Amino acid sequence: MAQRAIQACPYGAPLNRKYNLETNARPRAGPGEWFRGGAILTDSSRTVKMPTQPDRQLETFENANPERDYLIHMEIPEFTCLCPKTGQPDFATLFLDYIPDRRCVELKSLKLYIWSYRNEGTFHEAVTNRILNDIAAATSPRYIRLTAKFYVRGGIYTTVVAEHRQPGWQPAPPVDLAGLTPLPAAR
Repeated sequence: MAQRAIQACPYGAPLNRKYNLETNARPRAGPGEWFRGGAILTDSSRTVKMPTQPDRQLETFENANPERDYLIHMEIPEFTCLCPKTGQPDFATLFLDYIPDRRCVELKSLKLYIWSYRNEGTFHEAVTNRILNDIAAATSPRYIRLTAKFYVRGGIYTTVVAEHRQPGWQPAPPVDLAGLTPLPAAR
């Protein structure tokens, strides 16, 4: 697939587009164009659909190593919802840890899913459990934990931790490498 970069000036604006130096206005990519590395790229044979709306649809993909327990850790520092009492925004960092079984959550759909809470009034405990339930329903992981650390509101920090595990699943015993003594070097 051939791609052609148009020469760019500051903020990725191509030279053939109007760029307002006084307002630092950044032009938007037009139909059949997309930004990459500060330049607008075009390719008449490729149409890129950029989502402009949040989406509650979580997409998944097949786990490439379902025979092994391994941890997927994600930090989502820009979670926002609204206080259902005051309508003020509540900000949180979400920490998602899960051990997948047959399906993994696709990151772009997770980003759009998290974005969908931005204008929703909900309590911290309710939204944390809802997000965990939705991801667990989409992926059926062996184990999943969601930790939501909400920033201070009225002088109070709130941290909500919700977990789910498949019935009968037990983690492998931890390996303590710190307790091992290395063998002396052979000379």
